[in-house]
Amino acid sequence: MALSFVNLPNYITLTRIFSIPVLIWILSSSRFSSTNGERELLASFVFIAASLTDAIDGYLARKRAQVTTMGMLLDPVADKLLIAAAFITLVQFNPRTVPAWMAVIIIGREFLVSGLRSIAVSEGFTIQASELGKTKMLVQIVSVVAAIIDHHWAHLPWYFLNLPVHPIALLSIWLMVALSLLSAIDYFVGFWKKIDRHAEKRRKRRSFVLSRRRKRNDVPVL
Repeated sequence: MALSFVNLPNYITLTRIFSIPVLIWILSSSRFSSTNGERELLASFVFIAASLTDAIDGYLARKRAQVTTMGMLLDPVADKLLIAAAFITLVQFNPRTVPAWMAVIIIGREFLVSGLRSIAVSEGFTIQASELGKTKMLVQIVSVVAAIIDHHWAHLPWYFLNLPVHPIALLSIWLMVALSLLSAIDYFVGFWKKIDRHAEKRRKRRSFVLSRRRKRNDVPVL
């Protein structure tokens, strides 16, 4: 009998996880040539395809009513692993565009958000994804692909107006860093407000219980 968590959306999420070592291998291995940009094109294709599965698996899970606990656990883990692997590899692959300190900020934001969400779940509430977080997802695709392409090409093809690649890569990476910091602050503020309200409700409930106990203890015995 098939396990309940083995469904199409979860399979798609698993392909995102399995694509991570493939991406690292392409960018790190000497088997792929950069003479004509084959390595950069292949790595860009793998990263874009893996990133798109994030939207596809969520859409299918909701449409097919196949939202599972396994899927809810795997999906954010796959996202964090993909972005961490991409930026850690880019520090080695294209250090002039992606210095280590930028990768630390971007990856650190992912760990911070994951930690806040875990605490929120343990306290019985959730933190919804903000618009900043959704914008960051689009920018991270552009920034990673631009940083990969920047390793080989100085300019985009004529049908992209022959735009210079390096300035675009730098701009997108800096924008990624800024959005990572802003979205981390946004998540932290949202978490703090909810945890504060949650703590206030807990204090009121505790005070109510204690007051009822005192009243019962104060009733005179006839």
